[in-house]
Parts: sequence; C-alpha cells; structure tokens
Amino acid sequence: MEAIIDTIVGYIWSDALVYLALGVGIYFTVMTRGVQFRYLKEMVRLLFDKQTSTQGISSFQAFCMALSGRIGVGNIAGVATAIAAGGPGAVFWMVVMGLLGGASAFIESTLAQVYKHTVDGQYRGGSPFYIERGLKMKPFAILVATVTCLSYGVLVPGVQANTIADSFDTAFNISPAVTGLIIVAMLAVIIFGGVKRIASFAGKVVPFMAIGYILMMVIVLAFNASNLPAMFALIFKSAFGMDAVFGGIVGLAISWGVRRAVFSNVAGAGEATFSSAAAEVSHPAKQGLVQSFSIYIDTVVVCTATALMILSTGMYNVIPEEGLTLVENMPGIEAGTAFTQAAVSTVFSQYGSGFVAIAIFLFAFTCLIAYYYIAETTLVYLDNKLRYPVLKPLLKIIFLIVCFTGSMQSVGVMWALGDIGFGSMCYLNFIAIVLLSKTALKVLKDYDEQMKLGLDPIFDPRKAGVENADFWIAYSDKYHKR
Repeated sequence: MEAIIDTIVGYIWSDALVYLALGVGIYFTVMTRGVQFRYLKEMVRLLFDKQTSTQGISSFQAFCMALSGRIGVGNIAGVATAIAAGGPGAVFWMVVMGLLGGASAFIESTLAQVYKHTVDGQYRGGSPFYIERGLKMKPFAILVATVTCLSYGVLVPGVQANTIADSFDTAFNISPAVTGLIIVAMLAVIIFGGVKRIASFAGKVVPFMAIGYILMMVIVLAFNASNLPAMFALIFKSAFGMDAVFGGIVGLAISWGVRRAVFSNVAGAGEATFSSAAAEVSHPAKQGLVQSFSIYIDTVVVCTATALMILSTGMYNVIPEEGLTLVENMPGIEAGTAFTQAAVSTVFSQYGSGFVAIAIFLFAFTCLIAYYYIAETTLVYLDNKLRYPVLKPLLKIIFLIVCFTGSMQSVGVMWALGDIGFGSMCYLNFIAIVLLSKTALKVLKDYDEQMKLGLDPIFDPRKAGVENADFWIAYSDKYHKR
C-alpha cells in the first residue's frame, strides 16, 4: 500500500507542479507589478484593522486563521526534509518561492472576498465559490470542493497529528496513543464551538507561537554567529550549483525548495481563501494584501528560522537518494523534527527537544483547527441548501478519528497522504486563479486608483467591471446611503 501511495505522490509532485508553482508566482508578480512588494507598508497597517461584524471576523483574525493553516509541521519537519533531499541550496529556492507566492496569495484571497456571500448568518467563500461565480463552471467548482473537503478532512490532518505525537514521544516519552487522545479532546472543544471560537483561538495563539519560535532562532544563531557567513555562502553556492559537494544536485535543490515552500505556505493552493472570505473589509484587495503578508511570516521568517538553526549548528544529513550520502552529521537520524530538535539542543541542552516539541504542538494544533474550518466550508458549499444537517457533525467525528489514528501511523505514509492532498489542490486552484486573473487585476486596479486619490477604498463591482459580486453591490449601496 505504501508503495502505491509513493507512486501517486511521484506523479503529482513531478517537475510539472514545481514549474507550475514557480510560473504562476512569476506571472502574478509581473501582472500585479509586484503587489507583494510595493504595498508592504500597507499590508502591516491593514493587519490591525479591527473592523468586524456579526457575520464576519476582523482582518487580523482572518490573517491568524490563515497563518494557523500555513504555519505547521512544514515549517519545522518540512524544512528539514528539504535540506536532507536538496541540500542547503533548497533553502534559497524556498525563500524565492515564498516571495513569488505572495502575489499568488494576493490574487486568490482577493477573489475569495469578491465572490463571498452570507450562509447561515456567517460569511462563507473560497475557491469553489469563486470558480462557480467567477468562471461560471459549477462542475469544476464541485470537483474542487470535493477534493478540498477530502484533503483537509481526511488526507492532510494526519501529517500534523503524527508530527505532534512523534515529537512528544522523542521529547517526553509520551505514547502516541495518549498524545492522540489529548489532541482529539482539545480539538473537539474548539471545532464544536463554531467559526467565532476558531477565529478567537487562532488570534490569541498564532502571534505568541510565531514570536516565541523566532526568539528561539535568534538565541541559537547568536551562539553560532561565527558560522553565519560561511553558512550563507554555502546556501547561495548550493542554490546555483557552485559548491563542490552540492553542485550536482542543483535540480533537487530547486525542486525540494519549491515543493516544501508550497507545502508550507500553500500560496495559490486555495487554503487561505476560506478564512479570507470570512473577513469584514471594505475592499477585497485589503484582505488580499493581508494574506500576502502572511506568506512573508510563514516562509521568509519561520521557515528560514528553522533552516538557519539547522545549518548553522550542522545538525543535518544530505542524502538525496538511496546510496548517495553527501553529508552525514547525524548518522542514523531520519530527516524531520529530529534535525530541529538537535539544533536547538546545542544551545538549550536537554530542554531544546522539549521546547521544539511544544512549538510543534502549537504550530500543528492551530493548523488542524484551520483544516477543519476549510473542510466544513467546502461541505457547506456542497450542501448549500442545508438539506443534510447530519453532515456537519459527521465531518467533525471523521476529522477527530483521522487525527487520532494519524498520530499512530508511519511518518512516511502520513507525509505522502498530505502531499497527495496538497498537490491535487494546487493543480486545480492554480488553473482557476490564472483563468480568473483578469477579474483580480480589475479589483487591484480599482484599489490602486482609490489609493492614489488618498481614499479609504470602498469596492463597487459595477465601477470595477466585475460581474456576479452580489454581496459587494449590496455593500456599496448600503455604504453610500449612510
């Protein structure tokens, strides 16, 4: 069975997806004139916009919900596997993909806002919604919703639960079964509480965990400051095939750097579109900018923090393929959380492993909460008439069972299933947002024009030339009647 899963992963995560992700990121960076760079200051300002309502959540809460999905085991274990398979050069390409992915994140999150609507008293939206309303291709939308629901409800959660259990077993010698029960109990309290409770939890925990992890990196790097110049030189030379040891695997450096960046920040895969649609903003581009900023936090800051700790301490192996060992600083240690735990332990001694385990728990647990919200939103789309009320509680039960069983399964199988889920969504959503790029660019043009006039942008789809944005027509009319 494991061999079959690995074969499927090989087909999905071929060079085609790597170059598609890079190509889409470059395309949107050019077409938006580098929106992720030229509006950086505005992103930070918008992040703290506290506008909210009974139907929607604040931009910051939506940002934290999206970031809770982006920041997970991919930032700790995923970075380690990228280095192990692609060498230090993979770190460079991971950051490049993160910078380019900011444009893709802007496009998809802006589209989610454009085509959102109110369902059962709450804002709902995301990739299936904008495919149906923007592209007018309902069969395609149903396919995307089904794949997304299966991915986030069944295939992907096991990666996060498994990594939590593995790190707790290593650091505290706690049985994976016990960890699995703890995860399920805590998740049940939150996901049965609804969207508001999910957003509130994410808004409180995500900033704390990200800042704590970055502080840990700063301390580790301070103790290894003398190694930093050589480390940065190694990353750059390896990325372009100029290093004597890693020069022959530059293709793997690009492939694994892009692959793990996409797995970590999922820019363009549609993940953040669901939380983006839940935000209360006056213009769709505002939430697009906020979500673009989340890519910087995820990949450029947190992923890089992990990579720098691992490389500066030398706690890594590079084994690109079976029978080829380029570096073996940690004999017999499998790539993953162990690299990061060993790196932190060089400074924090016996406490390092435990600190990383707690960080992984916070990262992965908030990820699981985001996954459930996405799975539920796609279920709402598939059953938009609410004809089958039993589906929501059934999804909750299945999700909790997957998390429990996933905590006790093979690490390799869980990562492979996660790769299948993320990869499948990437292909579908990349196609959708490219086809809808004209609409997203109209929205950005409208935002640019209002910003140049010194206005606080208010979106009116009729002026922007955007069709089927019913929510925003009503919003604009209501605003101008004030």
